[in-house]
Amino acid sequence: MSVLVVGVSHKSAPVSLLERLALDHGAAQKLVDEVMGCDHVTEATVIATCNRIEVYADVDRFHGSVEEISRLLTRGADETPEALVGNLYVHYEDAAVSHLFHVASGLESMVVGESQVLGQTREALRSGQEAGTIGPSLNALFQQALRVGKRAHAETDVDRAAPSLVTAALARAEAAIGPVAGQRVAILGAGAMAALAASTLAAAGAGDVAVVNRSSASAERLGRTYGARAVPMSDLAVELGRADLVVSCTGATGTVVDVDALVAARAAAGTTDRPLAVVDLALPRDVEAGVGELDGVTLVDLALLAAELRGSDAGRGVAEVRDIVADELASFLASRRQASVTPTVVALRSMATAVVDAEMVRLTARVPDLDPAAYDEVLHTVRRVVDKLLHQPTVRVKELAGETGAVSYAAALAELFALHPDAVEAVTRPEGMGP
Repeated sequence: MSVLVVGVSHKSAPVSLLERLALDHGAAQKLVDEVMGCDHVTEATVIATCNRIEVYADVDRFHGSVEEISRLLTRGADETPEALVGNLYVHYEDAAVSHLFHVASGLESMVVGESQVLGQTREALRSGQEAGTIGPSLNALFQQALRVGKRAHAETDVDRAAPSLVTAALARAEAAIGPVAGQRVAILGAGAMAALAASTLAAAGAGDVAVVNRSSASAERLGRTYGARAVPMSDLAVELGRADLVVSCTGATGTVVDVDALVAARAAAGTTDRPLAVVDLALPRDVEAGVGELDGVTLVDLALLAAELRGSDAGRGVAEVRDIVADELASFLASRRQASVTPTVVALRSMATAVVDAEMVRLTARVPDLDPAAYDEVLHTVRRVVDKLLHQPTVRVKELAGETGAVSYAAALAELFALHPDAVEAVTRPEGMGP
């Protein structure tokens, strides 16, 4: 069996699509149940947040499973899976394991390093266990992902990455327009990064703050929390024209602020003679790069902040988390590959035991008067010889299986010793289950 991930997130799709695909707990469980009904799927669960929906499944066939799961995942968008294929991502086997470890560690989050996703990963495991849709494969994977996520937060400063990013960005903006206190600010977006920016700006004493977002409910919620105005996206030009500082972090997949729109907005408002700082904290970028070349406009984006953040404690925390994930991934995959040959090794030893037993039966038939003590000695000797002959090959095949490569040592062992597939399968079959 192999792990498959089919998902959509803030990195692959616009907020409008994520909103249409959003799942509450009941809808998420219904999706899992439907995935379990697909051919070739034996285990399944879903990580569903405001920024991502990911189906994790243990499958015995890749292509058919991808098609069925994609269809179920995108059904809520009222479009065909083919129309949304560019917004989906697929990870399989080792890549699926790597992706979950990165997700649980906060490296795939809109706010890098946030720990909320760790709880959401735990919830996906718990709900799958309670519903009986998670078995040995996904249970081991999610348990290890949770351990990796906990280690990432316990051993590094990754939690400080997002706050440090916002602080560094605003420091650069203040160098261009002066202290934030009393300035007019437009925040584009209402997600976690926007909330962090709003909090930081409120603490700095920013003046009139507008939260511009496609979803009015999200903008109003953020506005109530930090004393800001909620503004619909249709009024974006007005807010761009009057702002001294623009902070954009919408999570959209296309440009939100382009050169022409900004020039027109400032001209209409009569503010072209005032300095403007534009902070783009989105990935992919919200703001067209040419904005930074306009007179009186300073653009601060992630590329500009990267070197500065990399040298900070928070930046080192992100790098350290990546190292932790890489180490844990290598260890987990090696253990997984070694475990995959265990049924074949057990089947081989079972076959050897059967051969010894058969030969001892023949010996008893040929030498019926064999002394019991002599019989025991012969049996002990033959078993010892077989154990010694099999010891090195079985130890070595486990070592080789732990290495990265395309060779299936379990298949080679089965072929060399003519092990019947049913014998190997019987070793892995859960107790009480028939063929």
